[in-house]
Amino acid sequence: MGRPTIPTEKEREAPPEVGLTKCGSYDERSVLAALRSTLALLGGIESFVGKNTKVLLKPNLLIAKGAELAVTTHPSIVRAAITLVREAGATPIVGDSPGIGSALKVADRCGIGEVCRETGVDLVDFNESMTIINPGGKRFKRFEIAKEALSVDALWNLPKVKTHAQMFLTLGVKNLFGCVVGTRKPRWHLSAGVDTATFARMLVDLCLTIKPTITIADGVIGMEGNGPGSGDPRKLGFIAASRDCIALDTVIAAILGARPEWLPTLRAAEEDGRGVTSVDNIAVLGETIDGCRVRDFHFPEKIVDIDFAAPLPYFIRKRIKKSLTVKPHINHTLCSLCNTCVEICPSGVITKTDKVTIDLDGCISCFCCQETCPHGAISPKSGWLARFLT
Repeated sequence: MGRPTIPTEKEREAPPEVGLTKCGSYDERSVLAALRSTLALLGGIESFVGKNTKVLLKPNLLIAKGAELAVTTHPSIVRAAITLVREAGATPIVGDSPGIGSALKVADRCGIGEVCRETGVDLVDFNESMTIINPGGKRFKRFEIAKEALSVDALWNLPKVKTHAQMFLTLGVKNLFGCVVGTRKPRWHLSAGVDTATFARMLVDLCLTIKPTITIADGVIGMEGNGPGSGDPRKLGFIAASRDCIALDTVIAAILGARPEWLPTLRAAEEDGRGVTSVDNIAVLGETIDGCRVRDFHFPEKIVDIDFAAPLPYFIRKRIKKSLTVKPHINHTLCSLCNTCVEICPSGVITKTDKVTIDLDGCISCFCCQETCPHGAISPKSGWLARFLT
């Protein structure tokens, strides 16, 4: 890829920059102006794309739901990115690998497909993987990444600001998991998803392997509560962008009122020395964090680690873990028996007869079922001890 990978000495010494601009609606003119202003704070469009190059725009295309539900990156954000890339003399394409269904189907449902047709931009479904070696990885030194994400000159990461049952918030770092082809995602959930911290470290290593040219977060209307697929839309009123995913996620967490350590990805980055996770060491340009702060944002339940139980006998540790861990819970009134959760479960512990059941002893708490449930019938539920302690 034609993306810079080795920072200069000056860049290493300088704090990471995050551009922050207020944007109150998805009116296309307003979004374009806000995105243009945000990129200007970071050096302008020419800093992120060259003439006669190919640029992949990677939105969040989780599942096929309407844009008004705030599940996917809004089509106005994608349209504005297309406009700016073309103004710079480059060729944009749009692509992703959803958890369920094809990128084309999800894009059609949320309005991004229409934007691509109207602007004549190719919309691609990530189907073919390429192996990439990552010798600088902290834990994961080999990845299988979508060929489309590796065969472009620049990659623009376009996440939606949302809650997430396992990762607490799904922002810039997590959105890049979409560069893993859908059929291979369950393998990663099985190999790294049993432990949230390990899965978070995998996401951080993946992010630093892909090295997006820029990450632009859609925070105009985000999602709170039971995210990332069935939460509640919440007006946030900002667009944020950065070359540094970890710094960007840190600033957005602060805007929403979350401490960095609440996000497993930021906690992993801090513990492993993989990025800046303190807003005191980040240059926030444009608007201030306080000027964009969101009050009383509804976060998801946090998954509780149980390291304190390590010295205890295994059978006691197992019971404590079960009583503290958050697991998926099915609301059978909302469940339509569509079989989506059965098909997506990487550990194969969900079955369907006259109703859907989950073998919680075998559940790895990856919350793939909750992410992709089209009816919001699955939500996180704490064990009895966690509920008692809170």
